[in-house]
Amino acid sequence: MKKKAIFTLLLLAAFTTAGAQDVMKKEKDGTYIVNTTTLAKDVEGYNGTTPVEVHIKKNKIVKVVPLKSQEGPKYVAKVKKDMLPKYEGMNVKSGTVAEVDAVTGATFTSNAIKENVKRGVGYYKSHK
Repeated sequence: MKKKAIFTLLLLAAFTTAGAQDVMKKEKDGTYIVNTTTLAKDVEGYNGTTPVEVHIKKNKIVKVVPLKSQEGPKYVAKVKKDMLPKYEGMNVKSGTVAEVDAVTGATFTSNAIKENVKRGVGYYKSHK
């Protein structure tokens, strides 16, 4: 019985560690990449969740990369072009990330991505 309990605890620890690694990883160059797939699974754009990867190095956002979602490709392309570059270079050390304007014509997608970035940065700040 003791062996079974120990095995269960080890298995649980392995899954917990794997889950944390799926949320944030650190690259060799010091860049942290936060994946918001599980952090913001309750945040929806127009057609569903809109996860992103937030790349952070030296407490500054390097880039935000949208991940696979059900959002329309033209809306995601618009957000990628007009909104995501505004995050680049933003300092995450003090307070929260500055508010970035939503893209006209892609408001639901923009707002969902903004919330994903906010949660990603929050996770980085509390887990780095």
